Amino acid sequence: MKEIDLAYRTLFAELGQRSLDGTFAADFPLEGRFVTVPVKGKEYWYFDMPTGGGDKRSYVGPKSDAEITGRVSAFGHVKNDLKSRRKLVSTLVREAGMSAPERFTGDVVEALANAGLFRLRSVLVGTVAFQTYSGLLGVRLPSSAMQTGDADFAQFHSISAAVGDSIPPILDVLQKLDDTFRQVPHINHSQKATQFINAGRYKVEFLTPNTGSDDNQDKPVDMPAPGGASAEPLRFLDYLIYEPVRTVMLWKSGISVNVPAPERYATHKLIVASRRRNDDNGILKRDKDVRQAALLFEALGQTRRHSDLAVAFSEAWNRGQAWQDGIRKGVSFLAAKHRTDLMSVLREGMQEIGENPDDYTLFKLRTPDHQPGTVDASNGNHNDPSLK
Repeated sequence: MKEIDLAYRTLFAELGQRSLDGTFAADFPLEGRFVTVPVKGKEYWYFDMPTGGGDKRSYVGPKSDAEITGRVSAFGHVKNDLKSRRKLVSTLVREAGMSAPERFTGDVVEALANAGLFRLRSVLVGTVAFQTYSGLLGVRLPSSAMQTGDADFAQFHSISAAVGDSIPPILDVLQKLDDTFRQVPHINHSQKATQFINAGRYKVEFLTPNTGSDDNQDKPVDMPAPGGASAEPLRFLDYLIYEPVRTVMLWKSGISVNVPAPERYATHKLIVASRRRNDDNGILKRDKDVRQAALLFEALGQTRRHSDLAVAFSEAWNRGQAWQDGIRKGVSFLAAKHRTDLMSVLREGMQEIGENPDDYTLFKLRTPDHQPGTVDASNGNHNDPSLK
């Protein structure tokens, strides 16, 4: 895996900053003003825009977020330099070899970003999020691991309810891009939709963590923020989207997005892989999960992020037996070299954060041929439908 030259990584960081600045300026016209609002003991920024019927208030973000507060302070000086940013995007894709989305995916994410979805703290997940890790980690990732026909977005229900704001109706946003988009009635509630699909079978889906009863599975959850869309509740998703990171998608002038931390994404993919169905479609998805996880583990090791991975891995492992079973089974799907490399990176990372790797049974398990650090995947149910 080849690291991207420092000069290009610096340009990518600059683009990310300028893209967020540009999004901030586009969302909030100079005629309005920022105000702080206390909510349950914490302060949040909101934006008041004068209208004929009074001020229209929009959620901005927590005052504790230094980046957001800095942009509020410098609001009058922020300029949206679209043309020069386009040149930066072109340079990073063509010369540096960083990953960019295919055209329609880029347009979908741009439309939802412009509508305010990421401002309201939604997180881009799945393969489209994986496409952003090349620039974020500063490595070249193979395009074969990035092919997709859908875009997935996730949000905690508590956040969706707390922001007190919403983007325009999601179907309206999508139909302005492609008028063949339609909502797909949920199988268990015909009046609600978590998925939207167009004539070309491109799918946009909304997800939310299920941290409660199993009775909540397969029951769409009303989400106030994403334009009236409901969300599919999934196990393990809370781990994936906790403390997401900001980065930029290399499309047009750069799109500022929220994505899972790459170390969480990689660890989560092991668990997802362990719970795929054993039919042809499930096996294909599992292979993709494992490949993406292996690539990120390699990238995290090569870019010396051992401790980041160790912290994320330790959190998942310590969540209980179901998590440990999923991780062990997911690791068993990795090729021998990738398993060995992962164990090496994890062991070093554990030591960096003051953990003893020998306290984790994963490092002690052996397959029948007695290769350390691997597990036997012959047992266990791979037909759990709770992860797609």
